[in-house]
Amino acid sequence: MFQSLQNAPPDPILGLTAAFREDTNPDKINLGVGIYKDAEGKTPSLASVHQAETRLLQAAGDKGYLPIAGSPAYRRRVLELMIGREHEALASGRALSAQTPGGTGALRVAADFLHQKFPTATIWMSSPTWANHGNIFASAGMPTATYAYYDADAKNLNFDAMLAELKEIPAGDVVLLHGCCHNPSGIDPTPQQWKQIGDVVYERGLLPLVDFAYQGFGDGLTDDAAGLREMLRPGAELLVASSFSKNFGLYRERTGALTAIADSADSAWAAMSHIEKAIRSNYSNPPYHGAGIVETILGDDKLRAQWEGELASMRDRINGMRRLFVETMKEKLPGHDFSFIAGQRGMFSFSGLTPMQVDELKSKHSIYIVNSGRINVAGINAGNVERLCDAIAAVI
Repeated sequence: MFQSLQNAPPDPILGLTAAFREDTNPDKINLGVGIYKDAEGKTPSLASVHQAETRLLQAAGDKGYLPIAGSPAYRRRVLELMIGREHEALASGRALSAQTPGGTGALRVAADFLHQKFPTATIWMSSPTWANHGNIFASAGMPTATYAYYDADAKNLNFDAMLAELKEIPAGDVVLLHGCCHNPSGIDPTPQQWKQIGDVVYERGLLPLVDFAYQGFGDGLTDDAAGLREMLRPGAELLVASSFSKNFGLYRERTGALTAIADSADSAWAAMSHIEKAIRSNYSNPPYHGAGIVETILGDDKLRAQWEGELASMRDRINGMRRLFVETMKEKLPGHDFSFIAGQRGMFSFSGLTPMQVDELKSKHSIYIVNSGRINVAGINAGNVERLCDAIAAVI
């Protein structure tokens, strides 16, 4: 049977990393895959994470299965981090979380749950969106569609078009929103715009699914949750897919959660029962190690303060690299304005580079960027910014 198969096309992002590894140029630069890099170009393991792991090792807990929905302590900490310990949705029991293998796992569980219980619902995604979003929902059998988001000419949010198209989405459909640090554009709505988006979502009877993968990487843990909290109105229903790959540096530990928020505790438990059913037929129950790290850090005031300091350092470095890139490009190419990059947030930016320019950067300069022109700003450092900007100036 396998002899009839043709090779599947490489993943547009992870396939780029494979090509980067094979490149023998010692000065090669990878700005493709979404992994945080420090000033030396390495992906650090946080000191707070090391301390939490030491505690877990010393505790020598058992190796039995977790519940289908994962560690209860972890699930509680996830909710407190996202919406705050005092939020009425938490106090009333109408918000419940299930531990998942990363944010991608949370999205796939959400897709299975939605398609199984609401088979006529279409999911609407921003144009553009993360390259894997469409694959996840299509693989689960959900119809997909897009709404306007990015204005390529203005290099900014196309808010009027976005709002107009959201108003045309049929009631009962699902709207996928990026909670913060939009991937791939790096452009987020303002708090006032989030309020308008929330008004339309609830007036139209739409179900928001918030992809919340970068909390703390934009402006801070609380500020980055502004959009999510705007969706979380009294009695509102929504789903949230969260990830701790970036803000805890737990990429390979696959640590995430799917949160269901309903109009009542009874409705939340009913939704969670179907989410657990979707999990059981997929991976049965989640792994513990990453969740154990997160619940240990968030459950200890001293460790949490240390983690928040490390997170702030990562955020500040990314924002500093944005400014350095803009300043360096101004020197290299005075007639070309890259100032918009300094106003974006998170790890990613739309650079404005064309597919032809991206290909030339790869073939002539060993600089690897996603075909759309999206760059991982965290891959820039003081040691490679001159070479990067020289190459970009050359291809422009």
